[in-house]
Amino acid sequence: MHTQTTERSQATEPLEVRVTEPGRLYDLLDHAEAQLRRVAVPQRFAGILVTRHDPGRYMLALSDTVPFGETREQILS
Repeated sequence: MHTQTTERSQATEPLEVRVTEPGRLYDLLDHAEAQLRRVAVPQRFAGILVTRHDPGRYMLALSDTVPFGETREQILS
């Protein structure tokens, strides 16, 4: 898994999750979501958007198009 975060006042960098072991998919996604939630909760400004680019590559980002406290998914592949 590759993740990178940078806290800012209203946003954070997206987190990329690459899965090489399918059995770990949900653990890796849950971990990345928890990292973003720690940034979003104190400021209460965005939800989390999970984008599947292919079966082994996901991007998670805070998004003001997703209501605070919610996580939404979109599939590009």
